[in-house]
Amino acid sequence: MDFLPKDPAILVSSVNMLLRDKESDSLESLGYAFGREPQQIQACLPGKGYVWSERQKQLRPTGYDA
Repeated sequence: MDFLPKDPAILVSSVNMLLRDKESDSLESLGYAFGREPQQIQACLPGKGYVWSERQKQLRPTGYDA
């Protein structure tokens, strides 16, 4: 993957896949690998119904992040 997608659903799927498949070990390292600050990734998703779950180490739908 050369870049992170802009579409929220595809971005969530891509980030979670890269983390799950151990391409990156954290949201921070994943963001930096693609030239994005982790806060940029997190900030664009709450309005789209997704949040970062630190406990689960993945982007989750709002309300399912416990």
